[in-house]
Amino acid sequence: MATTHPMPKPLSLQMLKSKLRDYYTLTKPEVNLLILMTTSAGYYLASRGPLRIGGLVNTLVGTLLVASGTATLNQWMERVWDGQMRRTASRPLPSGRLTDREALVFGILLSVSGGFYLLAAVNALSALLAVSTLLSYLLVYTPLKRKTPLCTLLGAFPGAMPTLIGWAGASATINRQAWFLFAILFLWQFPHFLAIALMYRDDYSRAGYRMLPAFDQDARFTRAEIVGFSVLLVLVTMLPLVDRAGLLYGAGMGVAGAFLLYHAGKLAASSSKVLASRLLHASVLYLPVVLAIMVASKK
Repeated sequence: MATTHPMPKPLSLQMLKSKLRDYYTLTKPEVNLLILMTTSAGYYLASRGPLRIGGLVNTLVGTLLVASGTATLNQWMERVWDGQMRRTASRPLPSGRLTDREALVFGILLSVSGGFYLLAAVNALSALLAVSTLLSYLLVYTPLKRKTPLCTLLGAFPGAMPTLIGWAGASATINRQAWFLFAILFLWQFPHFLAIALMYRDDYSRAGYRMLPAFDQDARFTRAEIVGFSVLLVLVTMLPLVDRAGLLYGAGMGVAGAFLLYHAGKLAASSSKVLASRLLHASVLYLPVVLAIMVASKK
């Protein structure tokens, strides 16, 4: 007698929407917004003559695909430890809403398609930079998070690469001005990410992440780091005064820098998580303002 097997339940519209929303969450859209902003700034500042909208769009699409793939594969690699932290336990993988295989295939497809898209629609240099960013983030920064607090330093390199991808997308070269823009984003990451590390120190520790040095129990060293990198960041943003719009550029950068340093100084005087959160939000406001000043001051 033939046995019958139950038919699989059709995927309801609500379940499909939920699934798509989880895939979208894997790409870390809030981080991608920052990546697209810095890539756009790099592209515009490197452009000579009228802005080529098609070239900008192609650069952003390819960069977005690689960045989304990187975020997805990062969460696939960290799925076990994400489940041990309160701030990440509800993500699609540790919560079980998506399977490991689904995330791995999705991440690989995004990454590969993004790399080939940049190669075909933009240029080889932008594709090489994007793929290098992905590899250094996943193979250097991600595993080092569980080994040494130096992960923040090494992770700042791939974190600042979108500026170079944008620059290469417009000019197919990397010059001194491109490295200057890279330096700004590189330095900005220290007050930004160290503030996050202070806010979620217990959570990171629970999952075995070594984002902060073990000897720095009172966070005094980390808070001093934040101030030091913030001061250096503000000083670097003032360097182009000699070949920019002069007073307007300097005044804008000065006000933006004072805003960031105020919040860094407040945190330096106290280990309050509330003040760390305020610095985090201040850094999120500071970066687009700095980029906007640079874009507006372009000759």
